[in-house]
Order: sequence, then C-alpha cells, then structure tokens
Amino acid sequence: MSSLTRPTRTARSRARSPMAPPQSFLWTRRIILTLLAGFVLLPVYVMVSSSLKPLQDVSGKFQWLPSTLTIQPYFDIWETVPLAKYFVNSLIVAGSATVLSVTIAVFSAYAVSRYRFRGKRVFTVTVLSTQMFPGILFLLPLFLIFVNIGNSTGVALYGSRGGLILTYLTFSLPFSIWMLIGYFDSIPRDLDEAALVDGCGPVRALFQVVVPAAVPGIVAVSVYSFMTAWGEVLFASVMTNDATRTLSVGLQGYATQNDVYWNQVMAASLVVSVPIVVGFLLLQRYLVAGLTAGAVK
Repeated sequence: MSSLTRPTRTARSRARSPMAPPQSFLWTRRIILTLLAGFVLLPVYVMVSSSLKPLQDVSGKFQWLPSTLTIQPYFDIWETVPLAKYFVNSLIVAGSATVLSVTIAVFSAYAVSRYRFRGKRVFTVTVLSTQMFPGILFLLPLFLIFVNIGNSTGVALYGSRGGLILTYLTFSLPFSIWMLIGYFDSIPRDLDEAALVDGCGPVRALFQVVVPAAVPGIVAVSVYSFMTAWGEVLFASVMTNDATRTLSVGLQGYATQNDVYWNQVMAASLVVSVPIVVGFLLLQRYLVAGLTAGAVK
C-alpha cells in the first residue's frame, strides 16, 4: 500500500479517540460547578464572618463584611455555657458508641461472610430492613424501655451516658454490619485458609489476616458511627440531662429569653465541627476506598 492510501498514525489515533466535547459544554459545566461551589461555601462564609463580628452587627441587619473584626466570641463561648463539659460528654458518647459498634460489627460481619448457619439470610435482611424506618419511631419505645429498666433494676439508663451510647449503637450497628459483610466478601477466602493451615485459630486469623486487609472498610464504618453520634440532636435532647448534655444540644444554651448570641453560636458551631472535619480529611482516602469496596458485592 502506498503512502498516499495508508492512514497515518495521527489519523488512526484520532479515529480511535473519543470525540472531544465542544467548548460550549465545557464552559457550561464550569459555570454550573462554580455556582454549586458558591452555594455550598456561602453558609460557611456566613458562619465564619458572623463568628468574627460583635453581637450588635449580627443581631441587627445582616452585613456581608464585618465592620469590626473580633475573636472575643471564641473566648465567650466557654463562659456563656459549659461548652467544655459538653465537649467531653460528646467525645465519651461518640467514641464509646464507635468502638462498640465497630467491634460488634467486625465479629458479626465476619461470621455472616465466612460461615453458614441457620437463619443467616433472615439475619442479613433484618439488619438491612432496620434502616428503612425513621429514627423518630424509636424515640418513645427507647424512652419507655430505659425508664422501666431504671424503675425495676435501679440501672439508670435514662439521663446517662450509657443510655445514650446504647441508643446510638442501635443506629450505627446495623449499617456497620451490612457494610462490613460486603467488604469481607471481597476479601479472598484463601487468606483465611492459609492462616488456618499455618496453625491460626478463627479469631487469630480474623485479627491477623482479615482485619488488616479490611482497614478501609473498618475506617469507613468508624467515621460513619462517630458522625452519627456526634451530630445527633433529637435523642440527645430527650435522653440527657444537665450533667450528660452533649454539644449538639448544648448549643441551644446560647439562646436566652431576651436575645440570641448569634456570634457565639457561629463560633461554637465552628469549634464543634473541627473534630469531624479534621478526622474526615485525615481518613478521606480510607473512607472512599471502604465505601467503594463495601458497596459492591
């Protein structure tokens, strides 16, 4: 074939490459993404700017630019309400609920993924079906259960951190089990069998072989469990008292009968968001990998 009829390498590669999108489509996409980014970042700007304003600039007509910059609200938030005590309560409740949820979910998901037993399908369907109901449906039953247990046994679950930990455990545990089942199914069984051949027992094989390979999935359910317990408001407002109140409920203390300290509310909201944002940024790589692998069976 002559060079006149033979297609050139550039022509062949151009024929194989997909058609490039038109410039109008690219600009439309950029405009839409810019508008969406502005829509998302606008509340963040309002929160940050309001936390740096004196109260009179926030209570009156809203101003986009603060007339006076001050960091005094970040000092006042610790004196207006006992924010440090609420911070400790939230850390204890969210941390304990996360540890318990992940520990139970690892054992449960491993048993469902690796063993056959009677009622296995019913168990998995039941675990998944609990996510279909709104959480508010469980508020009154849990309240009555905790009160009756306290009256009959003397174990104070209502108004205690332990009762709130059990409450959040019922929320995060079903999803954690369901997600880890899918993640454990993606890990080859040959790893377990090789560990058993080398003399490991089932529990030792789980912690030395399977758990290290499932770190992204475990991190994903840990972040989910912690975020669920950290920012929950409804159950925390009913199941706690002044001594066990968490941050999400304690923010209401900045509203009095006469005024609302909006600058302190914004400052406290930023302080409350710091652990979640920092944890998400540090664990983002594991979180994305865990959610992606655990969602595909």
